[in-house]
Amino acid sequence: MSSDEKPPAPRSLAEALRARDDASLAALLRSRPDLITPVPTDLTQLATRAGTRASVVRALERLDRFALQTAEALAVAGDPATYGELLGLLAGDAGDPAVAAALPHALGALREQALVWGGDDRLRLVRTARELLAPSAQHPSPTGLGPTVREATAGMSPGRIQEIVTTAGLPSTHDSVSAVAALTGLFTDRKRMAALLDGAPADSLDVLDRLVWGPPYGQVTADPAARLRWLLDRGLLLPTAPGTVVLPREAALHLRAGRAHRSPEPVPPPVEAAAAHRPQVVDGTAAGQAYTALATVEELLKDWDEGGPNVLRAGGLSVRDLKRTAVALDVSEPVAAFWVELAYAAGLLASDGEADERYAATPEYDDWLERPAADRWAQLAQAWLAATRTPGLVGGRDAKERALSALGPGLDRSAAPEVRHRVLTLLAGLPQGAAPAAESLLARLGWERPLRGPQREDDLRGRLARWTLSEAELLGVTGRGALSAHGRALLGLPAAPAPAGEPEPAGPGDKLPVHRHHRPAGGPEAVPESLSPAERAAAGAAAARVLAPLLPEPLDHVLLQADLTAVAPGPLRRPLAGLLGVLADVESKGGATVYRFTPASVRRALDAGRTAADLHAFLAEHSRTPVPQPLAYLIDDVARRHGRLRVGAASAYVRCDDDALLNEILADRRSAGLRLRRLAPTVLAAQADPATLLEGLRAMGYAPAAESAEGDVLITRATAHRTGPRAAPEPVPEGPPAPDATLLTAAIRAIRAGDLASTAPRKPSASAATPADGELPRTSSAETLATMQAAVLTGEALWIGYVNAEGAASQRVIAPIRVEGGFVTAYDHTADEVRTYPLHRVTGVAELADDQP
Repeated sequence: MSSDEKPPAPRSLAEALRARDDASLAALLRSRPDLITPVPTDLTQLATRAGTRASVVRALERLDRFALQTAEALAVAGDPATYGELLGLLAGDAGDPAVAAALPHALGALREQALVWGGDDRLRLVRTARELLAPSAQHPSPTGLGPTVREATAGMSPGRIQEIVTTAGLPSTHDSVSAVAALTGLFTDRKRMAALLDGAPADSLDVLDRLVWGPPYGQVTADPAARLRWLLDRGLLLPTAPGTVVLPREAALHLRAGRAHRSPEPVPPPVEAAAAHRPQVVDGTAAGQAYTALATVEELLKDWDEGGPNVLRAGGLSVRDLKRTAVALDVSEPVAAFWVELAYAAGLLASDGEADERYAATPEYDDWLERPAADRWAQLAQAWLAATRTPGLVGGRDAKERALSALGPGLDRSAAPEVRHRVLTLLAGLPQGAAPAAESLLARLGWERPLRGPQREDDLRGRLARWTLSEAELLGVTGRGALSAHGRALLGLPAAPAPAGEPEPAGPGDKLPVHRHHRPAGGPEAVPESLSPAERAAAGAAAARVLAPLLPEPLDHVLLQADLTAVAPGPLRRPLAGLLGVLADVESKGGATVYRFTPASVRRALDAGRTAADLHAFLAEHSRTPVPQPLAYLIDDVARRHGRLRVGAASAYVRCDDDALLNEILADRRSAGLRLRRLAPTVLAAQADPATLLEGLRAMGYAPAAESAEGDVLITRATAHRTGPRAAPEPVPEGPPAPDATLLTAAIRAIRAGDLASTAPRKPSASAATPADGELPRTSSAETLATMQAAVLTGEALWIGYVNAEGAASQRVIAPIRVEGGFVTAYDHTADEVRTYPLHRVTGVAELADDQP
């Protein structure tokens, strides 16, 4: 073939793939990773797999709206279609510059994903895609078009077809095929079709107007009205079933001025800004919410320190326990579900696996508490960004009408990480400090992934986007609806430049290298769809560095007040916050936290092993105000009474050196339920267990202490119940993972080599029939051995069939080097290396044509 001659047009998708270079094949496998699982043996198998229904459906679901409209237009065009015909279907007779500009990119995307093949003069949609997108009575097309004249008249009698042709003003023909062709020619001829419709009654044209944009089907009676009869007689309405008629596709396209879609959408809708704030305000608001997020997660797990709620038999948290958690956190139940799921996704919370299974913090939680606040936030944010579990589904029902509970099964949605990442990416494309209009954001996401078929009834991606906006605000990734500086860093983006006329913000931005990020005018910012583990770790560290200066510095003091309260004007350092949380109860939270001291809270500190002197010293050290006298009296009073009563295990007993105090208890009516009786002047016995006896006496206003079998006071520290080591839940991927560069290179090499083996010309064998393409050669053991030995002497390459130990068959091209001991050592052109094969696993051998390696 000379250099001026064009290569022959491909006759199949396999031939079209064979003409691609490695970069194009890599783009195909990257965009459709299901095609590489497992790696195809050759390009024919790759083409077959690319045409399967499941794979085509998955590929169609990942097209943007205009690419999908392009595929839908090809499905109603001729097969094959020309580029001009496709452009006419999308732009119409009048043309559309935006469509003309966007069509090459959309067609290129379809070609890249092997949904369309062939040159611009012979465009072919993959057969499975055409079956899915072509109009039919069972599956209407989004174009609103109906069947062609040929399809609609397939079951019509020849006489009736000739009547329609004659009434339409066409000469009669000798057969139905030519009659249908003549009618099709009339409907596709703009001038003749316009002349035909000029003579139509006005009410007949009204009927066509109602059907032209779909659905194209209508109902008629056995005796149709005159306006319908005029259309039926001329084939502008064709019967498809008793009582049902359809507007033929060719007629509808004429009425639409050639357009397959009413509203082509070649350009994505812009994301509009609903409000604009100063970047410093956005970052400060987001940082404040990030601190609140850390405090909320700590409070949640502290509340479950001694063992959280029970695990339901079906898994998850009960509705009652979720309500209790919401009350404890002072948030709504959906927000409580979000915090619980976030702690679980970050590996801080899990079930303990005991017989009486409960939720509790994991050992990772203790490590997490020791890290700097910004690092702890970055861990939470990265877990949220990658999690497939969707807290917004809590309270709903699954496909089997079972309730979906927090921490329970059925909450994984594979699309969640991608939607979260895409929403934040779109926010990054807005001017710095701008918050998006939610509806414009949803419209953009809908254009990028339009819904098809049953998905329209359940817009999961739209709901995920709305949940992402609210969850990002709760977590502090956004502030006042706009993406924060640490949110940008979390995506792996450089710091945004300061707006014109404003200085670069000092603080977090100064700690990172500042890069100007250019993007096309009006286009979205280029953000990688996914990050490698190393890139993800670097992005988390960068986000922590940006956030750290924005978080409030922990304090080492409180302000004690005379009304038995302490005010913490900001976040407290961990040792101070821990002991103060034992010594006092949190009364209110906000910019400042108010703690209240009560007899019960002081007793709790004494139960934990602290003495009155310890508590006085602690308060004096950490208070910026003098210790109020009422608080000192409260501590001394509770300490004086603490431990005078001792409760131990007999069933349970109470002992006290003060027999008057025991008399007082026996005389109290509230002790009747404990069923106490005196065993000795200083000992009372009870039929209740020690824990019940302790609680009962404390409810009566006493301060008993538990004691061991040896008589020592038991210190009831706030011990934390922990699960065994638990890994964070793995996200559930949406289909096979995207292959990395190493896998792509190896896969393409194997596919090319396998294709070489399967398509290499073979010499005809006198003793065995030449196998068809894709079939393994079959020869006897003796002939296989003789051919191998001859090839060692001549250095020729052979085509063999081989079955490995797992039973997988493959074809290979080898150059035998040595044959001995039942093995052949050969250079394998398929694998591009020297390998040794057992001869008993070789199904057959054939010599290659002389011009092959």
